[in-house]
Parts: sequence; C-alpha cells; structure tokens
Amino acid sequence: MSEPKVLHEHQPTGKIALDPEKAEEGLSQLVMTVVELLRQLVERQAMRRVENGSLTEEEIERVGEALLNLEEKMEELKEIFQLDDDDLNIDLGPLGNLM
Repeated sequence: MSEPKVLHEHQPTGKIALDPEKAEEGLSQLVMTVVELLRQLVERQAMRRVENGSLTEEEIERVGEALLNLEEKMEELKEIFQLDDDDLNIDLGPLGNLM
C-alpha cells in the first residue's frame, strides 16, 4: 500500500479553502470536519446510553474501544492532511463556529 499524499503547508483560517488550486486541501478539511462532527455525536449518544443504563457491560466495552480507535484514526488523518482541531472548527459566518 502506498503512503497517503501529504498536502502542502497551510495557514488555518477556520474557513474552507475555495481556491481552485487548493481544492484538495479544502475537500480534505471538509470531509474531516464532517467525520469529526459525527464522531462527537456518536460519542455523546453513547455516553447518554451509558448514563441511562441501556447498555450491557460488553456493549460499553465495545463502544469505548470503537470510539478510542476512531479518535486515534482521526489524529492520524489530521497529521496526514496537516490539519489540527482549529481547522475542523469551520466558521459558518453569522451562525458561528461549527463545533
């Protein structure tokens, strides 16, 4: 398997890059932001279910392991695409930041 392509250095702005020459960078930022948002939603839902007692000990263990693995993969991908947490917190203008 070949190594993932590392993108050029960038300056985080909190906005998606619309420059045609930086489209790949903007797309990776957008995709990673959506994945991070979904990860956070799943984590919150899992915590609610744990607190409500609707999961067995085995299910809690599996969910915890899955969330940990996903978080580790997100950190790896952020490194590959040269993104940090601020890059994933997209500025939605008058609505404020995404996360």
